[in-house]
Amino acid sequence: LVAGNFIKYNGASIKRLVRLNSDGSVDVSFNTGTSFNYMVYSIALQPDGKIMVAGSFTTYKGLAVKKVIRLQSNGDLDTSFGAGVGAASTIDDVAIAPDGKIVLSGTFSSFNGNANYSKLVRLQLDGSIDTTFSIGAGFDDAIETIAIQADGKIIVGGSFLNYNGTPQNRIVRLNTNGTVDTSFLSGTGFNNGAVHAIHSTSSGILVGGSFSGTYKSTAVNRLV
Repeated sequence: LVAGNFIKYNGASIKRLVRLNSDGSVDVSFNTGTSFNYMVYSIALQPDGKIMVAGSFTTYKGLAVKKVIRLQSNGDLDTSFGAGVGAASTIDDVAIAPDGKIVLSGTFSSFNGNANYSKLVRLQLDGSIDTTFSIGAGFDDAIETIAIQADGKIIVGGSFLNYNGTPQNRIVRLNTNGTVDTSFLSGTGFNNGAVHAIHSTSSGILVGGSFSGTYKSTAVNRLV
C-alpha cells in the first residue's frame, strides 16, 4: 500500500492511494475509483485487512468524508466506521493499538466537535471517541509522528515543548489512559528541531528528525 499526493502510477491515472503486487504492478482488485480529492498523509493496516486512511481529504469516490476513513480490503468504503464531523483540520498520522483502537494525531484543534481532543485522539473500532484516553491540556505545538508499543503505550514526537502542563521537549511516552509515562526518562529531550519519525522495536526505540543538537545533553544528529 502506497499513499501520498500522486495522481498517476506508472503512467496510469491512480490518485493518492494504490496497492501494488509483489512485483510492483498495480493490484487491480483494489479499486479506489476517483479516490481522494486531497492528500493522504498516513495509512495503517488492521489485522483483518481493513485499511485506516488519514489526511486532508474531504471526499472519497465522490462521497463526503472527514479526513479519516476505513476501507475494506477491496477499496470500498467501510460504512461501519463513522467519525462524525471528524477532525477540524489535517490528520498527519494514524496508528493501530494492540487492542484495535485507533490513534490519530495532527494539526486539528478538535475532533468531532470536541475541543478536549486537540492534536491527539484515540477512537473505538466504530470511530467514536475513546473517552478513557484523556490528554488534558494537550500539546503546545505540533505532533509530527506517533508509534504504539506492544503494551499499548504511545510514543509521541514533534516540535512541542509541553504536554498537559509539563515540560516534554519534542518526545513523550503516554500511558494507555493518556497520562505521562514517567518511566520513560527523556529528561531535557531534544534541544532543537523536531521529531519526525519513531519506530519502536523489541530492543529499543529509533527516533529520526530535523534535530541536530543534543538529546539529554548528548550530541545527536537527526537519528538516535
